[in-house]
Amino acid sequence: MIMAVDEQDELPRGKLNSRSKSMICKTLKGKLNEHSKQLEQSAEKLSQLESENLTLRDENQALNMASNKKRRFRTQVRPMPTLETPKSGMGANLPTMTLGGDASTREKAKDAQTYDVEDSESEPEPDKEAPNEAVRMESPMIAHLH
Repeated sequence: MIMAVDEQDELPRGKLNSRSKSMICKTLKGKLNEHSKQLEQSAEKLSQLESENLTLRDENQALNMASNKKRRFRTQVRPMPTLETPKSGMGANLPTMTLGGDASTREKAKDAQTYDVEDSESEPEPDKEAPNEAVRMESPMIAHLH
């Protein structure tokens, strides 16, 4: 009878004495207990992580809802110099800008007002929909450029 290399190293089951069987059984029981403890610890850790995950998910959802209700930012509105067009008859009197802006513009920027502006990512309300392209009115400056 030809046996594989693995089978030559092992004794046939019937030839194991009770002492060898007892040692193998003890070793296997020890490994089983060790794995059972690891499994129990892993189950406890998983339970803790799931609980923490639920708590963090609830906090995140609450923060997102609060943020989405009113997304606000601060913006400065600076007074603009009057725009003079060639049609107004004062085309030659356009203010000239120097590097960094003219002094009057810088002074006005110091007096700029700050407003809170709402930024909504939601869809526009039906009564506030954007006007159709054909209906939209053009400013005199834009009309002049066409």
